[in-house]
Amino acid sequence: MALKFTATEMAAFLDEVFPQVRGMFTIDRLEEDLVVMRLHADDKHLRPGGTVSGPAMFSLADVAAYVATMAPIGREALAVTTHCSIDFMRKPAAGADVLAHARVLKLGRALSVTDVLLYSEGMEGPVAHASLTYSIPPKRSDAPTS
Repeated sequence: MALKFTATEMAAFLDEVFPQVRGMFTIDRLEEDLVVMRLHADDKHLRPGGTVSGPAMFSLADVAAYVATMAPIGREALAVTTHCSIDFMRKPAAGADVLAHARVLKLGRALSVTDVLLYSEGMEGPVAHASLTYSIPPKRSDAPTS
């Protein structure tokens, strides 16, 4: 399925619809079968012990799944997360960015199911795995009915 956004256009769209997270994430790659996003981990994303917190990693997984869903369908700012399951497998490296590798497994008219692996920059294996489902609002016809 052809993408309706470039990485630059998607970043601008995120800035428009989610100004609260401006500067928190970068889209490193935006392709038909893979989205790679980066969490710029800093002090506000850390938990005691100096590691990236679970909520920060969840945010990255969620935004990466949103981008992977929006890229092929276009502007649907009101698509919402309806399910997320996340397994934290190992502690991210202290002070390192976290990368999300998101792949849409199924994209239908109403739902998008995405698989996300999170990696700590500089570490081999994934630090977390998430599965997310997004609900896509139905298309509305603005044409008057007769």
